[in-house]
Amino acid sequence: MLALEARMRIGRWDGRRRIVARDALFQQSCVARLKRVPGDQPRVLAAYSYAAEGLLAYARTRGWRTVLCQIDPGPGEERLVAGFDPAAPLRSPETWERWRRECALADRIVVNSEWSRTLLLEEGIPAEKLRVVPLVYEKPAEAVSRRYPQHFDATRPLRALFLGQLISRKGLMPLFDAIRALEGLPVTFDIVGHPAIPIPADIAANPAVRLPGGVPHSATPALYRDADVFLFPTFSDGFGLTQLEAQAWRLPIIASAHCGDVVRDGIDGIVLPDVTGDAIAAAIRRCLDDPALLQGFADATPPGHSVDWLAQRWIEAAA
Repeated sequence: MLALEARMRIGRWDGRRRIVARDALFQQSCVARLKRVPGDQPRVLAAYSYAAEGLLAYARTRGWRTVLCQIDPGPGEERLVAGFDPAAPLRSPETWERWRRECALADRIVVNSEWSRTLLLEEGIPAEKLRVVPLVYEKPAEAVSRRYPQHFDATRPLRALFLGQLISRKGLMPLFDAIRALEGLPVTFDIVGHPAIPIPADIAANPAVRLPGGVPHSATPALYRDADVFLFPTFSDGFGLTQLEAQAWRLPIIASAHCGDVVRDGIDGIVLPDVTGDAIAAAIRRCLDDPALLQGFADATPPGHSVDWLAQRWIEAAA
């Protein structure tokens, strides 16, 4: 791998070519190790999408069952994002051809959400191959409780948190529109993450908006603890683990429907009817006008699932 990295640096390979080369070397190395696995007893090999073709092909020569772990919603998501962000990076046609061969080699394809399953079905992936296994996040050991004020005002504003990649796919532009629509109301916004798109000047200068940039993961518990509501207005995500992290802190969520099914609309959060500035602003206004609604959401947050629960779901999915 070091030799490959040196060769890529000297040759000034572009990012996509580097990814393909690393994936190929990874698969070669894995197959070399798999060849040393003794015996012919039944086994299951699971490999992650876009770096799995060689592994799945080898597993089939051994008579092993093959599971493709699909990390995102596939080409449907890429087309969706390209529709509103022409500058979004695209995978090459060769990548999608390899991906389709991976899907053909897999006995099972595991996705993290019904949203991903829907987009893969639209690509012609057979329904009988697909299994949904959501992500899990074990709650912090410390007890978490929330108490909301009777009303929000300038001295105690509603504190909204966005935490993640600052990219178009995550719904940043509609969020910025919502911030503009809510100007003058007692609500503040922490927008945390490394900016990968330009931040509009009016948003950067807005006193109600804080843009600290990226933070280490060790700093995120304090962000969840101090917020009143978590914003996840993504256009498309295979799951969105930050939703589970927020729930672990009993933090109500305003989320898109185009991701993992975490939020129960009207029970522990709000599912947006559309990813638009108006929809996000309307959801925030509901919380702003009725703090008791947020209290009910926080109190109704489900306990979540354990890693042991996840292990059993994977065993069932591979069967």
